[in-house]
Amino acid sequence: MSFINKHRTVNSLVNTTAAAVRSAYSHDRHVPPVPLHAPAGRPTAGEVSPGRFSNGLKEFLWQIEDIGKGNLLDLGAVSQATVTYFIERNFKVFTEDLLAAWGAFLERELQRAPSLPAGSEQPDNSPAAQADRFLASNLSYPAESFDAVLLWDVLDYMDRDAAKQFLPRITSFVRDGGAILAIFHTRPPEQFRRYRVLDAHNLQLVPVPTLVQPKHVYQNREIQQLFEKFRTSKTFVSRDQLREGVFVK
Repeated sequence: MSFINKHRTVNSLVNTTAAAVRSAYSHDRHVPPVPLHAPAGRPTAGEVSPGRFSNGLKEFLWQIEDIGKGNLLDLGAVSQATVTYFIERNFKVFTEDLLAAWGAFLERELQRAPSLPAGSEQPDNSPAAQADRFLASNLSYPAESFDAVLLWDVLDYMDRDAAKQFLPRITSFVRDGGAILAIFHTRPPEQFRRYRVLDAHNLQLVPVPTLVQPKHVYQNREIQQLFEKFRTSKTFVSRDQLREGVFVK
């Protein structure tokens, strides 16, 4: 079992139809839906509500507002705040810690190289070839399984050629009309961070130990090329050197 599959609570997604996809997180009983743009709740007295205003999140939620009971894939670390926010709005939420899996895969690739017998054929260690080997056993979902994907800043931590291999796979399991929220740094990040959805307008950025080193700072033209299969896109650049993009298939 691959590293990424250890984080799944559902392991029956490969070779199934989109209708058969079950959720890792969902309500066991009917819960009246909460509008996507409704606040998650006010802090109690004396409690500080941390967060960063996010135009990208606001646009992403607007794009998926009318989906109703949809499937959402979060490609970051499991966040109870994010999961709760979306299941309260009748989404089924799946999580895949893609950077943790990618980092572990690269470490295994590095450790494997010295152990190869002398004179044996060396594997292709180009970023594209490594991405192909990773995708052979990871991110295996049926086509058009998801209405929404939280990609976060995953692509910043991949070589550009690797990212070009990942995007077609991710695109394949987004339904027509579905949306992706992606974040790009406008300069090399000084701190590895995770993202949590606090409410309809705010993200929490959580510094954590570095899993993978940043690889590339994407220009807007490069971003548009990566998402060329999507029919619409909108980007927002903020003062904290983040470019948020919402891409609708």
